[in-house]
Amino acid sequence: MKGIVCILFLFSYTVSAQSYKTESGEAIFHSKVPLHSFTGSSEHLIGLINLDAKTVDFYLDLATLDTGIGKRDRDMRETLETDKHPFAEFFGKLVSDFDPSISKKQTVMVEGDFKIHGVKRNVRIDGTLQMTDQGLQLYASWILKLADYNIKPPQILFVKVDQEQEIEIKAILTPTEN
Repeated sequence: MKGIVCILFLFSYTVSAQSYKTESGEAIFHSKVPLHSFTGSSEHLIGLINLDAKTVDFYLDLATLDTGIGKRDRDMRETLETDKHPFAEFFGKLVSDFDPSISKKQTVMVEGDFKIHGVKRNVRIDGTLQMTDQGLQLYASWILKLADYNIKPPQILFVKVDQEQEIEIKAILTPTEN
């Protein structure tokens, strides 16, 4: 009997813990130039999802992005003007249903404001959420158009970085204390 009570208590805690956070999510971008592509990433994505309020809040210190080549990283920071605009930020709402009692991966959509390079735009982003033993697993991806955020793609001679950048985020968010 004590075992059943313990299991029910743990289950009710898991379902009632409706805020989840990460301080070590991963943000990845995929970029192209003619005849070449490269990827940059950071494992410093910070975020909070509140399932009761359906709020989603993430930000990334852009100086933590790394492509593996120092000069390219410096050029990227200069292009993004990280001295003036150090963060990429998203704040919005979960606009689709998510049931934390289901352990299968669920397709979700968020809508809100994404800000980078000092420009804020309303966006809709598709992704997945899945409740796991580790916490709330998040994956999302979207296309960011540099011109939408007044970002001039870097250019060397006649070779220019593509206007469209594929963005991905991945994270395991753990319950916050109420």
